[in-house]
Amino acid sequence: MKIFNTPSNSSTISGFLLLGFPCPKEGQILLYVLFSAVYLLTLMGNGSIICAVCWDQRLHTPMYILLANFSFLEIWYVTSTVPNMLANFLSDTKVISFSRCFLQLYFLFLGSTKCFSLAVMVFNRYLAIYWPLHYPTIMTRSLCTNLVINCWVLGFLWFLIPIIIISQMTFCGSRIIHHLLCDPGPLLALTCPRAPVIELTMSTLSSLLVFIPFLFTVGTYALVLRAVLRVPSAAGRRESFSTCGSHLAVVSLFYGPVMVTYVSPTSKHKAGLQKIVTLFYSVITLLINPVTHSLSNEYMKHEMKKLLGT
Repeated sequence: MKIFNTPSNSSTISGFLLLGFPCPKEGQILLYVLFSAVYLLTLMGNGSIICAVCWDQRLHTPMYILLANFSFLEIWYVTSTVPNMLANFLSDTKVISFSRCFLQLYFLFLGSTKCFSLAVMVFNRYLAIYWPLHYPTIMTRSLCTNLVINCWVLGFLWFLIPIIIISQMTFCGSRIIHHLLCDPGPLLALTCPRAPVIELTMSTLSSLLVFIPFLFTVGTYALVLRAVLRVPSAAGRRESFSTCGSHLAVVSLFYGPVMVTYVSPTSKHKAGLQKIVTLFYSVITLLINPVTHSLSNEYMKHEMKKLLGT
């Protein structure tokens, strides 16, 4: 484990100061209560979708299996950031250890998995709408499972080597991270000496991760839209638009903030703006997503009502 050297080399420190939202103690407690409620609602919403898909045999289809996998991913994604954020609100020191910081940084792979999962979900909608007669023979249970596994493996490996390299670097000067969590940008800004090659690598990997799935999603949706407009039934068009609209909303809410934050991880965003953008894509959208998916699908709404006993 590396140590953190002050400019005078007079002391060694084995952690960072993760500032979060600096405010009086009362404000910290209020934020703790608010984020705790958001976290619990996110777990309940995504957990309900997983339970509904598992319990109803009619939902054991690729579309709902991918949705359940996405909800499972959302639970782990929010759990990788929010609990530490909650602990930080009640902490007087705001210190996060080296190992915890880099463990949180590594769990960025969940965001990578999310990018690939969103692309697979739109690919599934494309097959269902563009090739309806061949869809059952193309999107088999085996192919669906393989796509899910590949999303997790690719996400797991995408940032592995750069993060290992960053964890072996020396950090000097200020150990204060003006952020909500351990992100690549704030950490790379603390390295001594600066590592432009690693910064460029992280920026390139982030750009590829964001733009390749995003452009694939946009291109596929263009084909889906063309296919939907050819559906002769107005009811069929409405159903298709409703299903695709929910996914498109999730894609938009996720990619917008992520592009601002990660395409250039060492860019000089104002700390306050960076915190708000991070808060939006890492917490708020994860609360909105299960609501968006549930309200846009009649089967899912019915199962959620049964699950909640209403």
